[in-house]
Amino acid sequence: MRIVAVIKQTFDTEEKVVVENGRILDEGVKWVINPYDEYAIEEAVRLKERHGGTVIAVTAGPERAEQALRTALAMGADRAVRIECEETDEFVVARLLAAYIRREGADLVLAGNMSVDRGAAQVGPRLAEELGIPHIAAVTRLSLENGKAVAVRDEEGDAVTLEAGLPLLVTAQQGLNEPRYPSLPSLMKARKMPIGRMRPEELDAEAARSPKTVVVGLAAAPGRRGVCRMLPGTPEEQAKELAWILAFEEKAVY
Repeated sequence: MRIVAVIKQTFDTEEKVVVENGRILDEGVKWVINPYDEYAIEEAVRLKERHGGTVIAVTAGPERAEQALRTALAMGADRAVRIECEETDEFVVARLLAAYIRREGADLVLAGNMSVDRGAAQVGPRLAEELGIPHIAAVTRLSLENGKAVAVRDEEGDAVTLEAGLPLLVTAQQGLNEPRYPSLPSLMKARKMPIGRMRPEELDAEAARSPKTVVVGLAAAPGRRGVCRMLPGTPEEQAKELAWILAFEEKAVY
């Protein structure tokens, strides 16, 4: 079985993120594997341990993203490949990843449910569409039985069980597993393992030149606006006061 784990390197949201002139400053930022993608890697390695096969970790990103690939190797991936590209949109990333996976082949593709930096949750579904295979999103439990996948997905608080044949793409939700911490020997071994590199021109040059969305600017979230405001009076009086505040003080649109 060939399993492809699609990952992305993102900034650590636990660290202080500085936005200046409409962009996130890279200086001093700690970069990590997108947390949802850690679930995807862990599940890929667990499936390999149960059923055999090969796990390939793939990312589309700049050179620094190879740090994330080496972590994936330390977690148990057998190979790692970086498609060389700078920050771009989900359309381009999905097209490039699809071109690579079509070339290499995959029985199962695992990806994070979304990335914590953009939060679009588009790459997984777009990739499945490009590959022409079914996908199950926000999966919290996954098993392979007789050439089929049985998955439990989170559906806004409910658990829905689905079955699909292979090849299949699955996006991992929190709760699917507990990602392992790579051991020091594994980290040292991963530092010496080769990482494959591919240029967009080798895969889908037209896609690389044709992003569908452009980020025109970023802004930091506003700070706290103060303590909670208590409204006096009866419930009816409080409701009227609240409606007035929202309409005329906060200028809320509803």
